[in-house]
Amino acid sequence: MIEVLPDMPEGVTGIRVSGRLRGDDLREFKPAMKELLNTDEIRIVEVLAPDYEGFGSGGLIEDLKMGLGALIQHHSAFKRIAVVSDMDWVSHALHAFAWMVPGELALFGLDELERAKEWAAG
Repeated sequence: MIEVLPDMPEGVTGIRVSGRLRGDDLREFKPAMKELLNTDEIRIVEVLAPDYEGFGSGGLIEDLKMGLGALIQHHSAFKRIAVVSDMDWVSHALHAFAWMVPGELALFGLDELERAKEWAAG
């Protein structure tokens, strides 16, 4: 499941991912993603809930299609992405793939959500 988070600083989009992320979830999220991409600067706080299990049916394919399309078309608009999670594997994955992410990328613990919001807005 993916949902837009309320109470974000101006110019920052917050999303929370939980459970098993399926292709249907991402297709339902596309309108929100399109709205996010209509800005000059993209600043994201992505919270990976403790119950996040990774991709389910069709999730990885939809994520790649949506993500690669956004990166190609809006590469220079990405400014800051704050990933909020307490899962060890997330840290390892971010270190391995950070070179692919435009803009700045930072990892925060779940207890640091407010700090992540401030950093993304900065």
